[in-house]
Parts: sequence; structure tokens; C-alpha cells
Amino acid sequence: MQMKRFDTINVIPLIDVMLVLLAIVLTTASFIVKDNLQIDLPETQNTQTYVPPKDKPPMTFNIDGQNQLFLDETPFEYAALSQKLSPLDKDQPIVIQVDKKAQFEYFVKLIDALKAHELNNLSILTKAE
Repeated sequence: MQMKRFDTINVIPLIDVMLVLLAIVLTTASFIVKDNLQIDLPETQNTQTYVPPKDKPPMTFNIDGQNQLFLDETPFEYAALSQKLSPLDKDQPIVIQVDKKAQFEYFVKLIDALKAHELNNLSILTKAE
């Protein structure tokens, strides 16, 4: 008995499998949340949806419930804040997230440092009630 010789390979089933795998990856990737800090934002009634600018990625400052400052989820000291802010452009978008258990003093320190460097393009994130 002689086997039939294949001159071509049918790639359509391979493409189907790859599309299913791509759909699974994209679906599960949308559920992965970057927020590792577990910041509990204060609730507000008059909140607008934050849309990050497309031209320049924002810098994100977080203050957790223990008053620790984070820059893009990396622990950061308040003393080094001025050094980090001085080379920034005046129109640099900045996002601030503050845990509702954080002391107001630390939020004021952050805002004061931003204002000292004339960084006024601020967005303070809250969660809608």
C-alpha cells in the first residue's frame, strides 16, 4: 500500500487555532490590572473620566495608606522629589492617586513640590460613588 504524497499543506486549521489563542490572550490581558499598590481612592460625586494624553505619557505619583510616596509604583522619598521634578517640562502631565487613609500633610507636600516647579498639568484620580 502506497501513501499519498502531499504537495501542499493546509494552513487554515493552524490559522484558526492561532486566532483562538490570540482571542484568549487578549481577553485575559484586559483583566490584568496594573494597580499593585492597592490604593483605596476617595469617592466623589462629580467625577470626570480620566483620559491619558496620547502625545506624552503621564508621570504617576501615588501615596498609599501608610503615607509612602511612589513614583510609577516605585517607592520614592519626599526629600528626592525636587531633584526628580526639576528636569521636567512645564506641560508634563502628572497623575496623582492618594489613598483615603493617607494624611493630608503628605498630599500637600507633593502638591507644594509640583507647584514649586510650575508643574500645573495635574489630574487627581478619585472613584465615582
